[in-house]
Parts: sequence; C-alpha cells; structure tokens
Amino acid sequence: MKRLELAIESIILASRWLLVVFYIGLALALAVYALSFGKKLYEFITLAFTLGDTDTILKMLGLIDAALVASLVVMVIISGYENFVSRFDENDGEVHWLGTIDVGSLKVKVASTIVAISSIHLLQVFLNSASYTTDQLMWLTIIHLAFVVSAFMLAYIDRLMGLAKGKKTEAVSP
Repeated sequence: MKRLELAIESIILASRWLLVVFYIGLALALAVYALSFGKKLYEFITLAFTLGDTDTILKMLGLIDAALVASLVVMVIISGYENFVSRFDENDGEVHWLGTIDVGSLKVKVASTIVAISSIHLLQVFLNSASYTTDQLMWLTIIHLAFVVSAFMLAYIDRLMGLAKGKKTEAVSP
C-alpha cells in the first residue's frame, strides 16, 4: 500500500511540469503581442505630427496599456514557474524579485496591474466620452471600481496572512 501511495504522490508531484506548457504558451502569446505593439507604435510614429492632443494622448495610453499587459504576462510566467514548477538556477542576470514573490503577493501584484490597466482604459473612454452612452460610462466605472475593491481586498487578505505568519514565527522562536 505504501508503494502505491508513493507512486501516486510521484505522479501528482510530476504533474506540476505540465504547467510549463502554459508558461511557454504565454511566452509565445507575448511574442505575438509584441508584434501587435510594434504595429501600434509604427502607426503612432507615422501619425504623430498629424494627431491632435487628445488623439496623441489616446494613442500613448494604448501603448502604456500594452506595456502593462506585457509586464503582467511576464510576472505571471516567472512567478508561476518559480512558485509551482522549479526554481531558476542562480545567475548574474537574476531579477531582484525572483523567488521572493509568494502566491498571495503575486495575486496582489496581478490585481494592482489589472486596476492600472482598467484605469488607463477608463481614462481613454472618458477622453473619448462622446462615443459612449451615459449607461456605458456608468457600467465601465462600476466595473473599474469592482477591480479596485477586489485589489484592496486581496491586499488586505495578503497583509493579514503576513501578520499571521509573523506571529506564528514569533511563537516558534524562543
């Protein structure tokens, strides 16, 4: 019976390597998104001197939005791999936060990035508000506020968990 249990545990532990397929897929999607970003940047550069102020700001916000989405994908790939699959080998080009982000902190960072992306999108909408109905503006604002509240709640829960871990560590040490 113990051999069966060990075999099952080995299979379950090895299944974490299936996540690598997802991380490679995200990296490939990021490469495609980089091409899309390059196209947006090229279009912006070619039109830069013919656009009005509002249109220039909207185009730049689109580029910022793309950069935030790309950063979010990289954060998920690296942190997910580190937390769930395997540690990266030490090297000189190591990212300073590599290996320091736990799952709770990753959730907070992801939520914060989503709020930033939503904020940029909402700013784009308000700069172009003539294209939207009052109901659409209201719902977009409500959805954004839901993201903000969710991010605050995740941060609060992560803080509580950190305080609980700190108290547990203090209770264990003499």
